[in-house]
Amino acid sequence: MNEALIRSLTPAVLGILVRRGADFAAAEDAVQEALIEAIRGWGADPPRDPKGWLVTVAWRKFLDATRADTARRRREELVDQEPVPGPAAATDDTLQLYFRCAHPSLTPSSAVALTLRALGGLTTRQIAQAYLVPEATMAQRISRAKRTVSAVRFDQPGDVATVLRVLYLVFNEGYSGDVDLAAEAIRLTRQLAAAIDHPEVAGLLALMLLHHARRAGRTAPDGSLVPLAEQDRDRWDTGLIAEGIGILQAALARDRLGEFQAQAAIAALHADAPTAGETDWVQIVEWYDELLRLTDSPVVRLNRAVAVGEADGPRAGLAALAPVDESLPRYAAVAAYLHERDGDPATAARLYAEAADRASNLAEREHLTRQAARLNLRLNRPGRG
Repeated sequence: MNEALIRSLTPAVLGILVRRGADFAAAEDAVQEALIEAIRGWGADPPRDPKGWLVTVAWRKFLDATRADTARRRREELVDQEPVPGPAAATDDTLQLYFRCAHPSLTPSSAVALTLRALGGLTTRQIAQAYLVPEATMAQRISRAKRTVSAVRFDQPGDVATVLRVLYLVFNEGYSGDVDLAAEAIRLTRQLAAAIDHPEVAGLLALMLLHHARRAGRTAPDGSLVPLAEQDRDRWDTGLIAEGIGILQAALARDRLGEFQAQAAIAALHADAPTAGETDWVQIVEWYDELLRLTDSPVVRLNRAVAVGEADGPRAGLAALAPVDESLPRYAAVAAYLHERDGDPATAARLYAEAADRASNLAEREHLTRQAARLNLRLNRPGRG
């Protein structure tokens, strides 16, 4: 009943946003996000003024998207869309500003959040998703960081580790769909690598290049996601792969392993495999073990479960998944994949549908919905069994 009510209000809410000055496409996106939030959050108890609630939420999302797009366009004017192999050009003020925002008076997590909001063009919601915390919590963290730095001089730049974390999160946001952000992150990391002789800077640059090399194969012509195992490897950029592997090997040779080098090593093993079937999953699991030793991250444990499932079979993957927090983004998708491989399509279909409901972007949601539909079609086929 609530979903029908929500859908019936769509035209009115959309009209209000357009009359307030939003262009139609942006307004439509904002309204759709508000509808999804309403469907998830209202349950059996809708607000007293449903239309007012939807207008407020949709307008906030429109403003967030507009601010993010403005910041991204500014950066697009500074760089070419694609990263080019080779030495970096002279540094500019952008990288200096990243260091200034990573002020010593801030905790690393607050410095990262402030920099992502001020310079990275990311919304508070996007930053909260990256940190696995509620949006309200992240908004408070950013507000406190602004208050802290408002009373200090920006003559003490922050440390390299904080700047690397910011660049990594900016790249991840770009890699998930906005190519300009990914390219800008690579450009700045090249500058940093040229200015600072540090194996983790090199490791991050290698990681970015290896992931970015696969970008063309990640989506089909219709915009749908293509899983890694199904990607056309002829579309991968072999020049970026070769450069990334070369940078990584030089960093690893210094025997000062860090988390970005370990992540880059995993990416290199994927990129170096001629086919998905020839991927060295055993070695990938070993690198995840190193990464866990360095970070003890729940996201690493989640990704490791997939690798264990490929190396030792889906039952072993499910065992590795068992202690992982079920509230993590992508947990349901990983569980669905492992259950399907373990011969349990009913559980897999349910989990794919659950994962689709939790997905943070449209392309991922549609991909997971298709996976659930594929299995349900098989389960409902006449004469099955």
